[in-house]
Amino acid sequence: MNQEPLTFKVATEDWEVEQIHHLNYKTFVEEIPQHQPSASPRLVDKFHAENTYLICLQGRKLVGMLAVRGARPFSLDQKLPNLDSYLPPGRIICEIRLLAIEKRFRGARGGQVLQGILALLWQHGVEKNYGLAIISGTTRQFKLYQHLGFVPFGLVVGSGDAQFQPMYVTLETFEVTAREFLRSSPARSFHPNAVNFLPGPVAIRREVRRAFEQAPESHRGDSFKKDFQATKETLCELTRAKSVEIFMGSGTLANDIVAAQLSRLEGRGLILSSGEFGERLVDHAHRSDLAFDTLAFEWGDPIDLAAVEQKLRSQKKTPYAWLWCAHCETSTGYLADLDALKKMCAETQTRLCLDCISTIGALPVDLTDVYLASCASGKALRAYPGLSMIFYNHDASEGTRKLPRYFDLDFYARQEGIPFTFSSNLLHALRAAVRRVNWEKRFAETAEWSMWLREQLTGSGFQLIGGGAPVSPAVITIKLPPEMDSVKMGGTMQEAGYLLSFNSEYLRRKNWIQICLMGECTREKVVALSNAIHRAVKRQAEPTRQPAEAAHSKARH
Repeated sequence: MNQEPLTFKVATEDWEVEQIHHLNYKTFVEEIPQHQPSASPRLVDKFHAENTYLICLQGRKLVGMLAVRGARPFSLDQKLPNLDSYLPPGRIICEIRLLAIEKRFRGARGGQVLQGILALLWQHGVEKNYGLAIISGTTRQFKLYQHLGFVPFGLVVGSGDAQFQPMYVTLETFEVTAREFLRSSPARSFHPNAVNFLPGPVAIRREVRRAFEQAPESHRGDSFKKDFQATKETLCELTRAKSVEIFMGSGTLANDIVAAQLSRLEGRGLILSSGEFGERLVDHAHRSDLAFDTLAFEWGDPIDLAAVEQKLRSQKKTPYAWLWCAHCETSTGYLADLDALKKMCAETQTRLCLDCISTIGALPVDLTDVYLASCASGKALRAYPGLSMIFYNHDASEGTRKLPRYFDLDFYARQEGIPFTFSSNLLHALRAAVRRVNWEKRFAETAEWSMWLREQLTGSGFQLIGGGAPVSPAVITIKLPPEMDSVKMGGTMQEAGYLLSFNSEYLRRKNWIQICLMGECTREKVVALSNAIHRAVKRQAEPTRQPAEAAHSKARH
């Protein structure tokens, strides 16, 4: 019979916490007599409210755990006067406690349980910017702790069979061991907290994951229809658009639908391109046989609004029927000036169309007077990939050309937005992602963290795309120097537990790497990311210095 895989995570569920209390009792009452027996076989740690529990599960069975806390006083503060005098100065300290593994998992699989928990501990430490960890290590496992890099200090505390050696380990020392654990931990069963700075898929809140995991329901049911319409209303309130239709598909589908709608209009259009995603809009238009001109700008340059206005006003006899561009050129992070484009298009009677896939949910976006705008669920709206949206403010029946059923916006509108089979799981996840969100707070936090991170990166000598021009707070594009390889840098950060964007063909070609603040995030994770980048840069530079140092040493001898 196949055994269920091991899962490593931070404890969040009530049933997980209850099993923690029971394993705590088994280990520190029955096995190591640190506490007195009680009538109930459960032991609630005195620091329970402050602990973060890193656990290993097999199905719904707890098989291993470890607690971490960063609040003083530590338990060792009560056992060792002047604790800080034993420790390296200038570090943010955490205390590791309650390492316990079920007896039946201490054999062949015990190593895997310990490795997974310690790998999770390392990622947690990096996120919290802990530079030093202290433990009261049972003397029974003294050799194990030393093998992991822990340094003993002070005298043994406790008595009898419950004796403990105070020990500490620095992040740098522990990092070497933990990286090996990360490499050897099975990818399918290792689920640490995501430190995700990708443009998509993004880190997702627990309530969104729970909504997705509900049993599927019919898209024809009254309950589904009610949630569907409520989701559309929320999206329209967020963007100030009059209407929105939701499709099963990616943002690429949404832009194909925009192109299909534009094919119903008479006249010529204009596409603005200043990067990868502007070029993709050009490709969408070609594939839909649209009549259009292109106003292209150099990659890494913002859209020149004066040139756009001149181009629009140059067509006095036959004005452009539409203008299409990316609100955020995600390859560089540049933001188009939406208000200026609205004004130009209104004055020249040009319909404004936008790719808002990277902006809706990341910053305030007012789609009032915008003809068509595309969006997707798996980016700044912080839901699962798989749904796309078209926002509009006009009668969708405009135009005469017939379109394929799946591309026909008017057909969706006439069918109350649900003409075809729809995934209730994806809809419920999107609904959970956008309902009751304090958007103003989210936008302000993203802008604040982005500004801080940009200052840290530029202060360290990194060249950022977008200096002096409007950029999205959710996209930071770093132009690496020639001696630093973006793919190698991205791989190093991935080994360190941080997912950055570096694998796209255009990023590889430009030697660029991106940090995106589109998913669920915290200031602590942004600070930890900054620290990790500096460590990664230092590690990348070391191999280039070693030969020179070796040659210099050889010459001296």
